[in-house]
Amino acid sequence: MEKYIEGNKAAWEEAFDNRTDSWGADIPERIRNEEYPFFNEETRSVLKQIRTEGAVIGQFCCNNGRELLSLVKSGKAKKGIGFDIAENQVAFANQKAGELNLPCLFEAVNVYDIDDLYREVFDVVIITIGALCWFKDLNRFFAIVAKCMKPGAIIVINEEHPCTHMLAAEGDETFDPKHRTECVYSYFEHEWTGNGGMYYMTQKAYRSKTFTDFTHSMSEIITGMCSNGIVITELQEFDYDIGTGFSAIDHHGFPLSMIIRGQKT
Repeated sequence: MEKYIEGNKAAWEEAFDNRTDSWGADIPERIRNEEYPFFNEETRSVLKQIRTEGAVIGQFCCNNGRELLSLVKSGKAKKGIGFDIAENQVAFANQKAGELNLPCLFEAVNVYDIDDLYREVFDVVIITIGALCWFKDLNRFFAIVAKCMKPGAIIVINEEHPCTHMLAAEGDETFDPKHRTECVYSYFEHEWTGNGGMYYMTQKAYRSKTFTDFTHSMSEIITGMCSNGIVITELQEFDYDIGTGFSAIDHHGFPLSMIIRGQKT
């Protein structure tokens, strides 16, 4: 396992161990009572257009499993399989699948290490916010994703827009609340490290183990998909934030999030 991936595994498991009591507590109730919870309106609309009934659905970087559980339940899927590097998060997700009696299995694995057991298994693949940044080599990442997709399988990615990587977020030394849409970083900046933890999960500041993540341009994402036999069939860009860093500039004309839909040839 690459050193940066090993470090991220430790940092994510530390964050999950320090999560608030409320983190993930709403999963069973919302999945039982809502249609496609944990997806925004635009992503929900795309997913409803896809044939998921009776399908096998995969999610790469599934976190606590809530999105995959949601889609399997609301989309009447045959099975869901999620992958994440953090062992404690995977154990939590498997626990929630059992509570909900849903046919989902979560596996603790580095995506780069997913073997041929999952070759051409998935009818549908989902990738959600905060997944792509943890991989240095997107071509290698999408090679694994494509390997796991059946011919004709659909992939839906709902992620931060690459343009957000040029913005300073609160807490950055370069952050200026009067110039939130000013581009202060290079669009092509690549590797970042930090010890600021995962506030959205812990709701507290702490000096964490080191997270290493990577920014990727739109061309890296599109080329990574296309070079591995995934044809882009739809690209939507939105001026609203789907994370926690840029909601103050929602609907100010800056691209903040996106949905990419593709199909394996």
